[in-house]
Amino acid sequence: MEKTLTKPVGITRNWLMFLLPSLAGILLFMTPVAWQGDITIMIAVLAKSVQGVLADELPAIVTGLVTLSAALTLLGTLARPCWIGNSAFLNTLFNVSPVWLVSRLLGAAFVLMVHFQVGPELLYSGDTGGLVLNDLLPVLFSVFIFAGLLLPLLLDFGLLELVGTLLTRIMRPVFRLPGRSAVDCMASWLGDGSVGILLTSKQYEGKHYTQREAAVIGTTFSAVSITFSLVVLAQVKLEHMFLPFYGAVCLAGIVAAIVVPRLPPLCWKKDTFINGDARPADAEATPEGYSRLRHGLDLALNRASRVESLGQVVRAGVHNALDMLLGVLPVVMAFGTLALVVAETTPLFSWLGMPFVPLLELLQIPEAAAASQTMVVGFADMFIPAILATSIESDMTRFVIAALSVTQLIYMSEVGALLLGSKIPVNIVELFVIFLMRTLVTLPVIALVAHWVF
Repeated sequence: MEKTLTKPVGITRNWLMFLLPSLAGILLFMTPVAWQGDITIMIAVLAKSVQGVLADELPAIVTGLVTLSAALTLLGTLARPCWIGNSAFLNTLFNVSPVWLVSRLLGAAFVLMVHFQVGPELLYSGDTGGLVLNDLLPVLFSVFIFAGLLLPLLLDFGLLELVGTLLTRIMRPVFRLPGRSAVDCMASWLGDGSVGILLTSKQYEGKHYTQREAAVIGTTFSAVSITFSLVVLAQVKLEHMFLPFYGAVCLAGIVAAIVVPRLPPLCWKKDTFINGDARPADAEATPEGYSRLRHGLDLALNRASRVESLGQVVRAGVHNALDMLLGVLPVVMAFGTLALVVAETTPLFSWLGMPFVPLLELLQIPEAAAASQTMVVGFADMFIPAILATSIESDMTRFVIAALSVTQLIYMSEVGALLLGSKIPVNIVELFVIFLMRTLVTLPVIALVAHWVF
């Protein structure tokens, strides 16, 4: 009698532990909602609400967090007090390699210069460090708070196990990725690329993605949101062309997702997990006698059954949020500021764009010489090409520049710096090479759509 009572109770608990948090995660991270005239997701709405309430205080809060992170990292890496060394989480967060120590110290130096308006003006002006501190970091702070705390709803209750099993037959042959990576793409596409990078990093640390898979997903599927795409389109005064514009972005993005990961440096990444283990050959196979749906549900319920308490979930969320706030914000401040200083004070990106003139002329893009100056500058910040494009008269050329800036994806003022600050195995040279490859792959696709539209 005891067994017949216990088993249904256990099954019911697992179903509830799977369904309720997973549905909440879908609602928060993947369900489009209309808010203040934009299409976005609830996580972004919560983040924007915090930005509205704390608008004036956020730069000071971020300055304090970046400075605190640098101080604790200096202490944890050099002095190694026992209260850091005895905590696995704190030791991982603050006992880092020399490269990350220097990055966090540099981020703290920059953020203090900008906040107190001291030092060279080129570091704290509104086009360089001031842009990162006052415009970007407050947004990331708000997103990291809610995305970090609530990410366990997607990660820990079985949703990714179910989705991964159902979509493996699509994602694996087309993109050479596990099916669960589709969730990263949806969260980025509907909400924010930073959410996708956070999700990818945590999946990599949890040994669900190999080094190659994490690098591919982080540089390919952390797409620019619909909302920001509208902002870019408005900057080039082509709002009335949103449908062909976003169609070009999606088509070019899919082509890049198929082609770029099959080329170096991404194809050179090891197909091993963070601990060096290889994925078992039958890891994604469906057992004999099972449908994909049944197997996916079994995996999801098994994952949900391992959640022991609410406290366990809360701790995971707090760790996620602290990891991003104290580990990533300083890196974004450091690399974002440096990239913008180079873009604003040197002709480097204009020089790098000159080889694109023959390609643009071959693709019959008007004002090719002026357009070439926007080709590479997006590596510093995605919005700079759209700003430069306002001086170009041709609607077709502005269309191409706007769509290309969105599909290039890797810009150092946010996505690139986030990738460098995460555990995802990529370095800045690889990011630049991937950026150029995405540019070369997506430009002809966008030009083709532009010629069709115009």
